[in-house]
Amino acid sequence: QVQLVESGGGLVQAGDSLSLSCVASGGDLRWYDMGWFRQAPGKEREFIARISGSGIEKEYAVSVKGRCTISRDNAKLTMSLTMTSLQPEDTATYYCAGVVVNGGAGWRAHYWGQGTQVTVSA
Repeated sequence: QVQLVESGGGLVQAGDSLSLSCVASGGDLRWYDMGWFRQAPGKEREFIARISGSGIEKEYAVSVKGRCTISRDNAKLTMSLTMTSLQPEDTATYYCAGVVVNGGAGWRAHYWGQGTQVTVSA
């Protein structure tokens, strides 16, 4: 059973940077795309970033492009998301996702972490 565990969330001020980490266990996701999603209160979960199994291909949502960097270390089975210039509208629960696909209905994932809260104060 694949398990994804996020860490690194917290309370930051507008303009700050923050790095989130995700550790995978219970399965080999090295060959699969992984990604990050977020869900703000009262809103649907939205795609943030995707990284290919090799770590070469990366894709970002328009809302965070230029402010986020996704990376992974397959040897350590970890994935990270670094966000800069955080704003209050970035406040959300951030989820690590495994086996990420973009089908006709949008971005989906087969595995999810429990989420880590990021709160950005003005």
